[in-house]
Amino acid sequence: MAFLPLPPPVPARSAATPAVSARHHGGRTAPELSGPTPRVVVVTSGKGGVGKTTTAANLAASLARLSLPAVAVDADAGLRNLDLLLGLENRVHLTAADVLAGDCRLDQALVRHRALQDLHLLCLSKPRSKLPLAFGSKTLTWVADALRRAPNPPAFILIDCPAGVDAGFVTAIAPAEEAVLVTTPDITALRDADRVAGLLECDGIKDIKIIVNRVRPDLVKGEDMMSALDVQEMLGLPLLGVVPEDAEVIRSTNRGVPLVLNDPPTPAGLALEQATWRLVERDAMTAVMVEEQERPKKKGGFFSFFSS
Repeated sequence: MAFLPLPPPVPARSAATPAVSARHHGGRTAPELSGPTPRVVVVTSGKGGVGKTTTAANLAASLARLSLPAVAVDADAGLRNLDLLLGLENRVHLTAADVLAGDCRLDQALVRHRALQDLHLLCLSKPRSKLPLAFGSKTLTWVADALRRAPNPPAFILIDCPAGVDAGFVTAIAPAEEAVLVTTPDITALRDADRVAGLLECDGIKDIKIIVNRVRPDLVKGEDMMSALDVQEMLGLPLLGVVPEDAEVIRSTNRGVPLVLNDPPTPAGLALEQATWRLVERDAMTAVMVEEQERPKKKGGFFSFFSS
């Protein structure tokens, strides 16, 4: 997707981008896009520190790898981080606030990813700055409408919602038609996620799916951590994905390279890639806890605990 003629992309900091693997998707090389586009999806959590921004960055990167143009919007007006996770921190010079102030056009505020030409980033404002109150909660609604009217509109507008449920949350969810609710399997995160789910429904967003992040199968086995099935039953929402605890997430974040670009792929990267396929197809997964006494112990790691 290109809103204006742009120079050729600069090679990414990481190794060459691996091709999308088909072995985890029944041999298919691309998902079937469901519904009219652009689809506006907000990635939210309520509680901070559960991996919401990491999830948003990897969903956006995975969409672009599938040749589905995506605009990732960092809706945190004062504490943005999405640019860091995408390795674009030194290339954000204009923001949505500049567009709304009349200082630039929307296409000029979009930053294209170095390696993924179908991925653009839009930040709401500059770090440590606040969005002028005059813009109100409809700021992103205007942005989404403008992207819809673009000559080459994206397939997805992915909004990284700020933590909490204050004015920033209201602004981020305003244009959304779908929501990805990220949580970890602990009681504090789940209580916040349940509250956020209720607020999303009150705002008219009915298509809400959950991603359970930082799951440790060893703790689930020992009943020291809730399983994805427990989380799904507690929240009563469809399950988009289950992401295991993975040390590579920290390395990926520090490099500014989305986890789904790793080659060879990591367990968390594969889980996020699979979640992206389900998002595209409006699909869900079923969590099934494998009872050790019912099945012989075998290799398979994290994915032997869940069936899709």
